[in-house]
Amino acid sequence: MNAATHSITHDPGDYDRWHLPSHLAQAVWRGTEVARSTGRAFPTGFTELNAALPGGGWPTHGLSELLLPQAALCEWRLLGPALPELLADKGSRVYLVAPPKTPLAMGLAQLGLAPEQLVWIDAQGPAERLWATEQLIKSEPDGAVIAWLPQARQDQIRRLQVHAHACDALVFLIRPESALRDASPAPLRLSVSLGQGWDIDVQIRKRRGGAAVEVMHLNAVPGNLNSIIPPRMRNLGIPVPSIPQEVRHALGSSHTHIASKLRIAH
Repeated sequence: MNAATHSITHDPGDYDRWHLPSHLAQAVWRGTEVARSTGRAFPTGFTELNAALPGGGWPTHGLSELLLPQAALCEWRLLGPALPELLADKGSRVYLVAPPKTPLAMGLAQLGLAPEQLVWIDAQGPAERLWATEQLIKSEPDGAVIAWLPQARQDQIRRLQVHAHACDALVFLIRPESALRDASPAPLRLSVSLGQGWDIDVQIRKRRGGAAVEVMHLNAVPGNLNSIIPPRMRNLGIPVPSIPQEVRHALGSSHTHIASKLRIAH
């Protein structure tokens, strides 16, 4: 008996899906694809970056690790556009753990952020910073946690990732560029540096679905300056200072209750 033969005209890359029922094929993820997010995702404010991230934005239920050549260089330029929407709920907060520079009210206002929605935790030393970050993640806060952890070890980050997996808030770890030499348990890892003019240069080093080879040049003009800065000045070939800058009495006496340092101790 001659067996019936037929040719397969489908893309070989779709062979696994072609053999599955439709309801199962939709659930199949291939390692060459950008994976679908397992939780909520918040738009980053950058169309190109959204398209490159699983779920189309900053993911919840996991750590997002940002690697910078210098702390307080451009993390606010990257994260700022996402925060106003994240803080639309008045109960939401952004928790800053051990920022290297004093948060500046004017710089935050340029990003559209209200000072009363930021909590600054002045944790001292690596152990205290880790402890404060872990407690915040475990408390499942509404909003975002941004922690500067330059000396965190791989096992410590793994512990934070275990807790972040159950957390519906955004959790960002700011770490030095040199940490790229080491593997990380964080499911999302990006290198970030200043570009030309208002640009920041972003490269995805790790994500669900594989790293992105191309460097993205993102125009990071603060939202409330869009209507002020003319188009011809958006691509100037000069570096722009990061936001916010350190000022000792940045938030002033009227915001003392907001900016006061929350000393965290064991």
